[in-house]
Order: sequence, then structure tokens, then C-alpha cells
Amino acid sequence: MNFVAANEDIPRIHIDDKEIILVGTAHVSKESVELVESVIKDEQPDTVCVELCQSRFQSIRKKDQWLEMDIIKVIKEKKSFLLLSNLLLTSFQKRIGEKLGVKPGEEMIRAIDVGEAAGAEICLADRDITITLSRTWRSTGFWSKLKLIFQLMLSMGGVEEIDEKDIEEMKQADMLESILSEVEKSHPSLRKILIDERDQYLAQKIKTAPGKKIVAVVGAGHVPGIRQYINEDIDIAPLEVLPPKGKIGGILKWLIPAAIVLLVIFGFFHGGVDAGKDMVVWWVVVNGVFAGIGAIIAFGHPLTILSAVFAAPLTSLNPMIAAGWVSGLVEAVARKPKVRDLEALPEDILSARGFWRNKVTRILLVVVFTNLGSGIGTFVALPMMMKAMGG
Repeated sequence: MNFVAANEDIPRIHIDDKEIILVGTAHVSKESVELVESVIKDEQPDTVCVELCQSRFQSIRKKDQWLEMDIIKVIKEKKSFLLLSNLLLTSFQKRIGEKLGVKPGEEMIRAIDVGEAAGAEICLADRDITITLSRTWRSTGFWSKLKLIFQLMLSMGGVEEIDEKDIEEMKQADMLESILSEVEKSHPSLRKILIDERDQYLAQKIKTAPGKKIVAVVGAGHVPGIRQYINEDIDIAPLEVLPPKGKIGGILKWLIPAAIVLLVIFGFFHGGVDAGKDMVVWWVVVNGVFAGIGAIIAFGHPLTILSAVFAAPLTSLNPMIAAGWVSGLVEAVARKPKVRDLEALPEDILSARGFWRNKVTRILLVVVFTNLGSGIGTFVALPMMMKAMGG
């Protein structure tokens, strides 16, 4: 039986001398796995395109990839947010997959295996996940980043209520879009990065793939966008680079610390030495305490908590460094991850307890929650400092 001929939901697109068959899937669906295999066997294409980038392909195929992680390098390169969000997304997919007896990305791997067996060339057609997430971070501020992280964390709690019917309904949306739907309402620009840009990228990669008959296996949420852009000539180079940091964010990063310093100086002149000292005390205590609470929430080492308390009042005045980076490095030294922590990472990320137990993910949590605490402490301290100056 020819599944494409019998299924109106699988479009055929003709461009010049090429025939492109778009197979929309849910990423954790038994039905999708079976559909992909049947279509490729029936069509015997020259090329099979899959919605994977090289790093995601390696993460699915290479079981020991975590053993190569350098957590200190991750912190120094300011990629803690990226890695934590990627792990949370992976956790969401794996938990749904285990519930339904399907490995995340199995339909993509099956497409590659069946395609190779049929002699087809394989094309990894998606943009690198780190570029997509990095572009997302650049488009959002600090609080929005935290909102993204919390939305991903909350997604872990809703897995038990998801059944196969819900999974099939999720075919209509991209996995990232489904999880971050609430954040997207307040930041419509996220859809452009997470969905529209990738639709353009996928369309161009699929259209320019070698061969005259191409089967493209993508998340069903991308099918409408791919059909929209497939006839356009799209320059994907700009979609693979990080946009420059926003000017307003860069200005505020320096303006806020400068304003705090000027406020303290003004306090000494306007309210006297005692008022100035009180302002400094409020700044140090409030900022340090909230950063320390963040480290405590992450179950940081006692030295980590102390480093957060002492670093936050200083790092909050230095745009080039954050308290979370200091406490994260201290945690990495105080509780250096061992090989068994890296080996256990694929299993530990399946539960909230595992995230806090594993030394690798705990370091990431220390960075995130210390920065969150320091950020809250800054805004809480300001009115108290103003009151001290007035008093």
C-alpha cells in the first residue's frame, strides 16, 4: 500500500525536476515511526531529509556524549542557561517517550536507518539547536530567560496527564512552541526564532538537498511553514549567526550599577555619613542574602552559599560578571562532578529530584538561582536604600 497516495495529509511538492514528500510527525509517537518507515520504503527516495541538526543527531545516537562535557567551560562561556534549558527540553521529551514506549526522535532515527538501507542520501536539515536557543536568549532579557527556564521546569510536572491522543494533537505544534506557549504570549518574537526562522531554514535545506525525489521527515507543526517558504530562495547564512546584543540592554547593564553607586555617593552628601553607611549596609545585606537564598534553593555547598553572599553585592555593580558564575565555579570545585554523575545524567534529568541530586545539573541550578536571587536583591535593596537616605 502506498501511504502517500492514501494519505491526503502527506503533501507532494514539485519544484523544477524535484519531487518533495513532506511527512509530518509527532516526535514521540509510535504511529509516526510506523508512518515514516512505510513512506520511505514505498517511495524509495534519492534523499531523506530529517529535522535534526548535527548536535541533536549526536545526542540521540551517541549514548556517552555527556562524558565529554566540561562544566567549568560551560560556566565561563556563559552557557549555563542554554545547557539547562536544553536538558529540561530533553527531559520533557524523554519522559513522554518512556510513558508511551517510544524513544524521543525515534521517527528521525528510523528515517535515517530505513533511508540508508534503501541507498538514499541522508540530509540533516534543521538549524543547530544551540544557535536557535542562543538567538532566543539574545532576544529576551534576564527575567524573560528565567521565565523560559521556569516554563520548561513546569513542563516536567504535566507529563503524567499526557496520553497518546494528546501526543497526536501535539503534531499541530512544534515541541518547543508547545512547551513555551505561555512565554510566547508575552514575547511574540520567540515564535519568529523558534518556528518561522526554522521553517525557512528547513525549507531551503530540503529544497536544495541532492536527488530528484526527496522524503522530508519533520515535526508536523513545521509543515505549513515549509510549504509557505519552499518556493522562495532563502539566504540561510543570516539565520546561522547570533544577532548583536540589544543597545538598550547594553546601556542598562552599565546604567543601573552606575545609578546605584551615584545614589550611595549622594546619600553620603545629602544624609550624612550615617545615612551613607546605612545605604551601603542595606545594599550588601539584601543583595547578599537573596543571592545566598538562591544558592540554598539549588542545594549548593556551604562554600557555594557563602561565595554567593559575598560575591553578589560586588558582582551586581560589575556588568562583566554575575554572582551565579562565581558561585557556580565554587560549586564545581567544591563538588567536582565525577564520571558517574555524567553517566547518570540521561536518567537523572527525568525527575526534579534527579536535577537537584546530580552534581552537573546542580551546578547549573546554582548559577541560575544565585543570579535570580541577586537580581531580586537589587530591586529589593533600592527602596530600602532610598528610605535610609531620607531617614
